[in-house]
Amino acid sequence: MPEFRIARRTPLAPAEAWRRVTDWPRHAAQVPLTRTVVLTPPPTGLGTRFVARTGIGRFRFDDPMEVTEWQPPGSGAEFGRYRLLKTGTFLTGWAEIEVRPLGTGSYVVWREDLRVSRLPRFLDPATAHAGRAVFGYALRKVLA
Repeated sequence: MPEFRIARRTPLAPAEAWRRVTDWPRHAAQVPLTRTVVLTPPPTGLGTRFVARTGIGRFRFDDPMEVTEWQPPGSGAEFGRYRLLKTGTFLTGWAEIEVRPLGTGSYVVWREDLRVSRLPRFLDPATAHAGRAVFGYALRKVLA
């Protein structure tokens, strides 16, 4: 699977950066033609499930995800981290987002392993490049 990594510095305190990178509808608002539906009741945490729906009309796909690891910053750990498992049939893989303190702000790292079903492996570099561009833009906007 094509893995990619995105890292951003932000003046936001770790708690605020964490709040923003765990706001699933806020993520979707930054990805064209995408909206998120949260399937589990609040608060967000281990076991939270949601679906990012991308497309228009009949030309759309769902990207269901589940939070499989959850460690907010300030919970006794050096940094905050969560992991999402992509549970769909069209997109599979996982994403991990870390929020680390950096001076008075934060350093956010997004790692993702993304696979598009039925896409040949020789296109993995293109998939990783597209993922880095789309999710890099989304992360920048989420943290803005």
